[in-house]
Amino acid sequence: MSNDKNPFERSMKSLQDTEFDLLIAGAGIFGACAAWEAALRGYRVALIEREDFCSGVSANSYKIVHGGIRYIQHLDVVRVRGSCHERSSLLRIAPHLVHPLPIAIPTYGYGMSGKFFLATGMYLYDAVTADRNRSIGDTDRRIPWTRLMSRDAVLEKFPGLNKDGLTGATVFSDAQIYNPPRLVLAFLQSAASKGAIVRNHVSLERYERSGDRISAAHVRDALSGEEFQIRAKTYLNATGPWTDNLLERDQETRGSLPGVYSRDACFVVKRQFDHDLAVALMAQTKDPDAFLSRPARHVFIVPWRDYSLIGTWHKVVKPSPDEIGISADEIDSYIDEILGAYPALELSRQDVTMCNWGLVPFGEDQSDTTNLSYGKRSIIADHGKLNGPQNLVSLVGIRVTMGRGDAALAMRAIAEKLGDDQKSPPTDRIPIFGGDVPDVSELCSRIERLLPEGMDRKIAESLSRNHGSNAEAFLEAANPEQLKPIGDSHVLEAEITHAVRSEMAMTLSDIVFRRTDLATGGLPDEATLTRCVELSTGLLGLTAEQRLTQLEKVRQRTPGWPR
Repeated sequence: MSNDKNPFERSMKSLQDTEFDLLIAGAGIFGACAAWEAALRGYRVALIEREDFCSGVSANSYKIVHGGIRYIQHLDVVRVRGSCHERSSLLRIAPHLVHPLPIAIPTYGYGMSGKFFLATGMYLYDAVTADRNRSIGDTDRRIPWTRLMSRDAVLEKFPGLNKDGLTGATVFSDAQIYNPPRLVLAFLQSAASKGAIVRNHVSLERYERSGDRISAAHVRDALSGEEFQIRAKTYLNATGPWTDNLLERDQETRGSLPGVYSRDACFVVKRQFDHDLAVALMAQTKDPDAFLSRPARHVFIVPWRDYSLIGTWHKVVKPSPDEIGISADEIDSYIDEILGAYPALELSRQDVTMCNWGLVPFGEDQSDTTNLSYGKRSIIADHGKLNGPQNLVSLVGIRVTMGRGDAALAMRAIAEKLGDDQKSPPTDRIPIFGGDVPDVSELCSRIERLLPEGMDRKIAESLSRNHGSNAEAFLEAANPEQLKPIGDSHVLEAEITHAVRSEMAMTLSDIVFRRTDLATGGLPDEATLTRCVELSTGLLGLTAEQRLTQLEKVRQRTPGWPR
């Protein structure tokens, strides 16, 4: 469908010359999965994103793919099964980017706070999800059964944990995303390989109306300032928390999606335990909707690459998503809560290298609510049934976990509008771009042998994770002189070139936060960042002023308090 030689070449002409079956706005996990689904259905599909791919909520998630164990306490078997299915799907189709994560929940006392009460719920979960490892060939990607830990074993793994009343721990596993932006990119690359046209830094300004239908989308190229129209038969709004702002611009769609948003926040520290076990600590809030509930919710300390992720905290908010942030005082309060449960960590604000936050649909809560009613499901709205445009559907996702499944549901509504009665493609079984990896560990060993002698194995791991089955092709095409790390990082100079020439990285932020591992956990040291800027300047064609502006934007994304 595209006239571009490289499907990931950023041309605006192809957007203007085609009448599409579907135009998707928003390139988080939900929009990207919808584009993949639509491309497999054979649609002429275009996707636009006002910033970079996966630069919003999906990028700032807690990087956990939830298998639905929390819904056991709600007695919601349908959601348990649905979440587990989606977790298994990602472990199958993106094994290089998604892997099991064991999580220990320390238990204190007996009864509803004790180990055996908690284990009973987990054993029930195991029974309900007994088929969860079906068709997952790589044994390292299979979700293990629940196990118990003794009190001594818990203290060995987590020295300094409060000993009073400690009876041990239960251990279950969820899954973790190595790099959310790369996961979204893989879905988009898959869609592009089937003819979809995907473009970043293109803003949807408004929908043009003709009677009870949208006739075109008025868009603006954020890099050139050019404005033009994209015409399509149907439109999918997958802009997440920006959905309300966009719908408010149209009289017919204004107020059509009432709801409450939560700012979900977590932070990153450059510290880790000496094992791969995450730990859940008792927080200070309770889930009012649970039928079977322990005294409070948990916050988690989770190993991730060379860092630890700590969170998640939820807060009902009213401002525009562009105005949302997280203050130093809030970080201090979160650290106080963690230290209340685990004082031996001795964390301070200066340990925080990155703060992540995003808005997700929540329950019906007031802004001053303490015990929050958590969001249940993504919002899929057919505006034709809400007295709005007949060819518009909105999808506001609740969790990264449900990106593929909920996108498939939204595409059924689109298919109905297009008169398409074919079955949904099996996207829960088709490997996405880079996902044809029978054994990730074996791939990492092969990549290590292809790299120049003496390189850190973590470089091979990073390449294997980020590029999957395409890692060897990447190395073969790379300039041998660029097969060297940038400063003290695990990123090769060749990855910068590849990001710009083959992955539509258009700014310095695109490169360091979303195409490579350079700044995903925190700002790299000055020498590493300087070298990255040197490499990027020529590739991106930056003027001296643009280079300084983009460098400042990178620095603003990381905590600004003194270190």
